Amino acid sequence: MSRNYKFHNPEGLYFISFAVVGWLDVFIRNEYKEILLESLRFCQKNKGMEIHAWCIMSSHVHLVFRSIDGQKPELMIGDFKRFTSKAIVQAIKDNHRESRKEFLLNFFLKEGSKNSNVNQYQFGDMTINQLSCGATM
Repeated sequence: MSRNYKFHNPEGLYFISFAVVGWLDVFIRNEYKEILLESLRFCQKNKGMEIHAWCIMSSHVHLVFRSIDGQKPELMIGDFKRFTSKAIVQAIKDNHRESRKEFLLNFFLKEGSKNSNVNQYQFGDMTINQLSCGATM
């Protein structure tokens, strides 16, 4: 999953959207939302992520953040996505109450086979936009 994310200003404020492939409703289950939130908390404490806003929808996540302490945002987000997507896929595999398990895993596997950067399961895609703050007169 090595992508070259474009963060032109390392200290800039960024708006990122992570969408589950196929816009599948994964975050309707609390256990999957909690994995995402734990990953964000870890990035705040250990990776130099300053979170300004976030919103978890059923099939995607919005995040406004900036990198602090000289951390490279592209490495931070790459680690966040890699860890979180693997943890959620594993949680789906392990969840004996997940009625959509076979469908979800097969879909992620099929999407992963389309992408040379993915070893097995493709969980999500991401868009990045730098925010500009200020007022004009």
